[in-house]
Amino acid sequence: MSLDRTEHRILALLQDQGRMSNVELADRIGLSESPCFRRVKNLERTGVIERYAAVVNQRALGYTVTAYVLATVEKQPSVDIDEFHARIAAEPHIVECHAMSGSHDYIMKVVARDIDHFSELVMQGILKYPGVLHVESSFSLREIKHSRALPT
Repeated sequence: MSLDRTEHRILALLQDQGRMSNVELADRIGLSESPCFRRVKNLERTGVIERYAAVVNQRALGYTVTAYVLATVEKQPSVDIDEFHARIAAEPHIVECHAMSGSHDYIMKVVARDIDHFSELVMQGILKYPGVLHVESSFSLREIKHSRALPT
């Protein structure tokens, strides 16, 4: 979808402050309220803006461990990959998962209270998911950048 300069500015502002009122947004963009509202609604209708969400501090909730788990799965017809995907989707501590190219099939971002909790998530959960042959974990030592904002 092709966006104009105003729509790019709207997206940049809403990605930074999703609860900004239409009045404030219109003022910051330099539009009157009605055209600004219509543009935002159009961005929502066309799927450019999928949803609004709060950014939560994981440490404030007690999740002090962030790990990236690389998983290799069997490539046999008997493996129920849909069940593997469903198990990942159902586990709230797996906050992201991507199918990958390269030497591993999936990478998962996992948050845990501590290393013992992480160990339990892997040994009692991920390693028992259908088709999982091998996992390899790397731990985040320090977050340098965390953003869900896309370049506009």
